[in-house]
Amino acid sequence: MTTFPAGEQTHQAVLPQQPALESVGADTPGSRDETAHGHPATVRGTGREHGRGETDGHGTGTRRRHAKSAVQAAKAAENGSGDAPTHNPSYTGGTGASRVFVLSKDGHPLMPCHPARARELLRKGRAAVARQVPFTIRLKDRVLADSEVDGVHLRIDPGSQGTGLVLTDEKKETTEGGTTVTVRRGLISVELHHRGAQIQSCMQQRAGYRHRRRSANCRYRTPRSQNRVRPKGWLPPSLRHRVDTTFSIANRLCRYAPVTDIHLERTAFDTHSMSAGIPLYGAQYAQGPLAGTTARSYLHARWDSACAYCGVTGVPLNIEHVRPRSRRGSSRISNLVLSCIPCNKAKGSRSIESFLAHRPDLLARILEQTEAPLRDAAAMNATQLLLTTALETLGKPVHAWPGHLTKANRDATGLDKTHTLDALSVGHLDHESGDMIARFPDRVLVVKATGRGSYARTTPDRYGFPRLRRARRKQHFGYVTGDLVRAVMPSGKWAGTWTGRISVRARGQHSLTAPVGRINVSHWNLQRSSEVTGTATASGRKSLRHRFQKTVEPAPAVP
Repeated sequence: MTTFPAGEQTHQAVLPQQPALESVGADTPGSRDETAHGHPATVRGTGREHGRGETDGHGTGTRRRHAKSAVQAAKAAENGSGDAPTHNPSYTGGTGASRVFVLSKDGHPLMPCHPARARELLRKGRAAVARQVPFTIRLKDRVLADSEVDGVHLRIDPGSQGTGLVLTDEKKETTEGGTTVTVRRGLISVELHHRGAQIQSCMQQRAGYRHRRRSANCRYRTPRSQNRVRPKGWLPPSLRHRVDTTFSIANRLCRYAPVTDIHLERTAFDTHSMSAGIPLYGAQYAQGPLAGTTARSYLHARWDSACAYCGVTGVPLNIEHVRPRSRRGSSRISNLVLSCIPCNKAKGSRSIESFLAHRPDLLARILEQTEAPLRDAAAMNATQLLLTTALETLGKPVHAWPGHLTKANRDATGLDKTHTLDALSVGHLDHESGDMIARFPDRVLVVKATGRGSYARTTPDRYGFPRLRRARRKQHFGYVTGDLVRAVMPSGKWAGTWTGRISVRARGQHSLTAPVGRINVSHWNLQRSSEVTGTATASGRKSLRHRFQKTVEPAPAVP
């Protein structure tokens, strides 16, 4: 989304959702309209009407307060016809605009508001932009003591590659039959992308560089990893990163929203049963494919002491990884075959699909025995307890829920399987009594974890030899790589206003990521909108950069 400094007039693209009609008590200090929760939501079939709704207009000018038209628009929006349609026909709820974070005058979090209400407050001068990403406003005439805050729930669905976080509110509604049901609404959705695979690759590369330095210039020394004592709760950097980044995002959401409870999905994966494909009990866990034998003997019996690629026999055979370890292949027995020396050298680190592209029958036969790696399941087993312990330090009650309950809620509601929709389904819902998920946000804030840079003094080439010297400073002309900036180009090929992230250079000509590609801009034409943020982890300092839509504005008129 396009962002603007606090002192400028708010553009329609800052909050791209459609504006809402203003209710009668919108300017009443004692009401809760600043947070868009002053009126209860409509429960389907009750006939109760909401005081706020959506229209098709794009203007933010003064609106007349017509109660009848507001009720009609609000009713259509709450029934799903006023929001973006869902792709799953079995989903009975609707979608709605993602809410905006609101802070009080003294900096305390209030209930998130509708984007249209945020635009109205900014236009009237009653609020200022506190943060650009995530977009947060701060009220100028309201403190926490003068506001009614119901509180929201933070629901987290942790994953190995990505984690979903959703802020929700739950309200008790009464149906026409007099039954009280719980209606859950998604307010803000965040999808966090981890970089565990990148961290693992960088550490393997660093270990390779170190091994070359030690073996090329020094005598052989045995590894001493067994002599090093690891502290309690130690995790590899690639796994610790998942815990720290999830905790960092949860901590920020607790600073921007009045979170009262944290609901976390916590499930233990039985990797042995997953590998066997059947439930295991008791002594069956000791009866794996290698029970009573070795890996080489098992492979000789499985492949008849012949090369899996060319079928030659009577020659020395090596144990070959179907998916190379350089491509994150595991050493499970299902990923191992026998290969002669010429085939092993010919395949190298190539993928099995490219190596046997001319022999589809043999490729299908080899792929039949391969199984999906259990790396993600093992990562979740190692991190879920530490993640729960870390979230408890936020001072909020943490409720752990099993994964099968999340799946049951998602199937009963008809939601698709995504990180954010799984997070929305975390927690107890009594579907037999009529509890439901009324809606989910139609926009998801995607957060990608990236590194701040390298501590190495030189940039190596592909062989590990120094190629060039790196600058000791990471800040040049007041900017750091990853800062969200606004560039105003008065003339030239790239004349106009551009918003994006920059990569700094020592000479002052920074590189800006624009919709048309990367362009060079001078530091004189830049204005910072948001600084890069990060957290300290066991594997080094990491930054959390947010993806957003970038728009191009026409060039300003030159007098």
